[in-house]
Amino acid sequence: MAMTTAATQTAKLLNFKSSLSPITPRFSPFSNPSRKPLRIVAMATNKKVNNYDRTWKKTWFGAGLFAEGSEVLEVDVFKKIEKKKLLSNVEKSGLLSKAEQLGITLSSIEKLGILSKAEELGLLSLLENVASLSPALLASLSLPLFVAAIFVVVLVPDDSTALVVAQDLVAGLFVVGSVGLLGGSVVLDGLQEAD
Repeated sequence: MAMTTAATQTAKLLNFKSSLSPITPRFSPFSNPSRKPLRIVAMATNKKVNNYDRTWKKTWFGAGLFAEGSEVLEVDVFKKIEKKKLLSNVEKSGLLSKAEQLGITLSSIEKLGILSKAEELGLLSLLENVASLSPALLASLSLPLFVAAIFVVVLVPDDSTALVVAQDLVAGLFVVGSVGLLGGSVVLDGLQEAD
């Protein structure tokens, strides 16, 4: 019985040794035939541009005479809206009839003087300035607002009902602002995407 176990162990050892191939190492990068060869891709995000600042004067802070910037692409948001056929999509979706069912008509807007108030307050130029902002800037501004909402919830004590209500209102405003900025950055990125 001891002979048969020794014989089987020897046979198993010989089978194991023959299964190892001395030609191909087990962890070689070339052992997997489905693996594709390494391909190096060079990527440049933006071109660097050196600008000459004519208003520069020597101070103890700030950049030098030549400031390094990046290439700025001009994007006309209104042309993008026209290309995406936003107005015809609003017309097809029936949003105007739904607004009329809610009581919002062109005559009600005229009676309230909303368009003239928008002109007086300069909302159209503000809208144009916001449309030219960087979506990354809007998304970056949303994070501090969200963190501020968390700090308000953590730091304002829950001693009285008035403090809890104030805490909820302020934190809610911060969260709504954060979500609005983040959503606005996504929409603005879609409008500003390059052709």
